[in-house]
Amino acid sequence: MTADLALVQDETVADVDQIQVGDIDTNTHADVESLCLCALLWAPTEAAARAVAALETADFERPIHRELFTVIARLVRAGKPHGAAMVAAELERTGHLAGHHGAERSRYLANITTRGADHIALDHYTRTVVSQAYRRSFRAAAQSLAQAAEQLPEDQLFEHMVTLGRRQRAATHRLHHLRGEDQ
Repeated sequence: MTADLALVQDETVADVDQIQVGDIDTNTHADVESLCLCALLWAPTEAAARAVAALETADFERPIHRELFTVIARLVRAGKPHGAAMVAAELERTGHLAGHHGAERSRYLANITTRGADHIALDHYTRTVVSQAYRRSFRAAAQSLAQAAEQLPEDQLFEHMVTLGRRQRAATHRLHHLRGEDQ
C-alpha cells in the first residue's frame, strides 16, 4: 500500500465559493481556454453537447474558467439554453453574482462572451484545451514523483510511480480518442 502522500494538486475548485478575486483575471488575453468558452457560449446545442461530453472541469487551468465551464455544462446537459445571458442568470440564481466577487464574475463572463471566437471552431478549441491539460498533467506527475522520491519509504516508490503511470496512460488514451487516433 502507498502511504498517504499528497499528490501535487491540480487546484480543481469544486466549490465556486472558494474562488478568490485574485483567481479571476479580468485582463483576459487570447488564450485557448477563453476562446473555447466563448465558442461554447455561442455554439448550437449539438456542438455544445459534444464539447461538454469531451471536456472535464479539470481540463481548465484557471479557476474562473472551471467555474464558468461547470455552469455552462450544467445548462447544456439539462437541455437548457447556454448563452451568456442564461449563464449569468444561473450565476445570479445561485447567488454567485452578488457582491464584489459576483461583479468580477459578471465582468469576466462579459469579457469571455466578446472574445470573438467562432463557434465553428469549438471542436478545435476543445481538443486544444484537453491537449494543454494533458501537458500540465505530465508536469504534475513529475512533481509528484519528485516529491515521492523525497518523502515516501523506498518500498512504496515503485507503486506510486505505477499509479502515476496508469493515470497518464488513461490521459493519453483520452487525448488520442478525442483526436480520432484510437489505438
